[in-house]
Amino acid sequence: MISLNKSLLLLCLGISFSFSSLADEANSKYAVTIHLTEIKDDKVKVTLQAPAIFQDEIVYNMPKMVPGTYAISDFGKFLTQFEAFDRNGNTLKVERLDVNRWKILNAKTLHQLTYWVDDSFDTPRQEDIIFEPAGTNIQENENFLLNTYGFVGYFDGMKQVPFELTVQKPEGFYGSTSLQAISSTKTSDKFSVTNYMQLADSPLMYNMPDTTVVFVGNTEVLVSLYNPTGNVTSKPIAANVQDILQAQRTYLGGTLPVEKYAFLIYVSEEKGKSGGFGALEHSYSSVYFLPEMPSEKFSAQIRDIASHEFFHIVTPLSIHSEEIGDFDFINPKMSKHLWLYEGVTEYFASHVQAFEKLMPVQDYLERLKEYIYTSRRHYNDTLPFTEMSSHVLTKYAREYGNVYQKGALIGMVLDIRLRELSGGMYGLRDLLQDLSTTYGKDHAFKDEELFDQIAALTAPEIREFFTRYVEGNEPLPLQETFLKVGISYKPALKTVNTIGGFIPSYDTASGTFKIPETASLDHFGITVGFKPGDQLLAVNGTSITKENIHQLLGAGFQKEIPGNSISFVVGRKYKSGNVKERKLRGKVTTVDREDKPVLMLLDNATDKQVTLRNTWLNI
Repeated sequence: MISLNKSLLLLCLGISFSFSSLADEANSKYAVTIHLTEIKDDKVKVTLQAPAIFQDEIVYNMPKMVPGTYAISDFGKFLTQFEAFDRNGNTLKVERLDVNRWKILNAKTLHQLTYWVDDSFDTPRQEDIIFEPAGTNIQENENFLLNTYGFVGYFDGMKQVPFELTVQKPEGFYGSTSLQAISSTKTSDKFSVTNYMQLADSPLMYNMPDTTVVFVGNTEVLVSLYNPTGNVTSKPIAANVQDILQAQRTYLGGTLPVEKYAFLIYVSEEKGKSGGFGALEHSYSSVYFLPEMPSEKFSAQIRDIASHEFFHIVTPLSIHSEEIGDFDFINPKMSKHLWLYEGVTEYFASHVQAFEKLMPVQDYLERLKEYIYTSRRHYNDTLPFTEMSSHVLTKYAREYGNVYQKGALIGMVLDIRLRELSGGMYGLRDLLQDLSTTYGKDHAFKDEELFDQIAALTAPEIREFFTRYVEGNEPLPLQETFLKVGISYKPALKTVNTIGGFIPSYDTASGTFKIPETASLDHFGITVGFKPGDQLLAVNGTSITKENIHQLLGAGFQKEIPGNSISFVVGRKYKSGNVKERKLRGKVTTVDREDKPVLMLLDNATDKQVTLRNTWLNI
């Protein structure tokens, strides 16, 4: 999810010592300039002075995927006019190997690369759309969102070489980032980072400044905001999140593992190309793409999202696997521990609010009910979580959202089990502190060893927990777990109109919603004649769009009268490769579906139950 420093300057020092007669200090680093004052056709010019290269050919890479996104982005597709030059300005031959890689010939003489970068925010092609917090924005004289991996790549075998990054900026613009500038003028900022992982992990946002700084203990927190209308500003947002950050500091034992943290927030008047809103975490910052909305609703949204993203300073900043510590940007291998990176983070983000008295206990129980309902209703509850994590880019891509639902519940059940085994003296926070001490930001764990390491730190029963409920396909023991803390758990059912037993997925290539290949159709879906892969084009004569699908197949569909006729238009792909429209008909059908469970504090809870509940919820 988040790439971290590992080798620092060791590789560079080795090159310097081994080839001291050939390369001076200036050649032991990348020197990159992003020219925000040089815009052409909504593209930004990038120049890169290469470190010393001692081979005849070298490959320059732009990321296929970046940590934290769990989606293929192919940032190389945004580059044009890619050229390579020697010190005398002579052009070197370049061969484009694929969308993300360029091979430079006669590489020993390479001095500089130049190319132009388009942004993802306003891409006209559906297949090029990237979730905005992970994307790039170029609005001349307005705003530049620089997720650095979208502008800068690296040479094969040289991810560990340091980077010097210079940003040429319009006068009056401020660059918000967690990085500390080594020099700054009215028209440029210069930064130094230890390797490509740190560069990719360090977004910047440039615009006329709207920033507020607050302190959480000794940690400086920058809140930087861009909103074209000016209706939303940074100061009230900073005040709104400060108490949750203070609560997190207390929750984590009184200290935070970062000296500076940056919230980079883009507040839009309208939906982005992806159709979604949210945030992407980094080790020392997070990037947000949020809509304008009434202040009360905006405050609630930003608090919940900020709480989640800020907790990533623990995992994976201080606790991460080798797959993350040395992330492969071209052929990424997924860790099987999304339950830890996203699930535990989401659990902490809500649990801290109850534990630190920022959320009433009953409201927290409502949050848990939502996790349970969503995970059971929309995702495969018997799919082993480690299996899903390992294949989240491929066959289990649609299951990813469960990391924020069942992943959080795994964190809750594990927390209560740890407290039960220790008489309330040791919980999930204690475990993460021990793991941070065992590993830390500069040492990655091996994916296959983590469960055994946790069991060694805690108890053999915890290894069994992972075997049964995280590696295995057993549903979480929710009723048993809630009973331990004096809470009754009662499943509930409700009668609803079914659309067929599938969850539509958006296909960027066609710009339509489809029935996933892995969908499990119910009786209504089979009777109507849906097929996996069908494009959902219309229902009862109304075209289905991003804007109305939730109404047409959600709330609006529930208003249909059972037994009435209903029609769908689908686009079906045949063996010839052609997609043809087909009209399907059926009658509105009801099914019993799992509803939100009932959670209530037991009035007759035993002393043991109450004691464990109190240690869990701090009441």
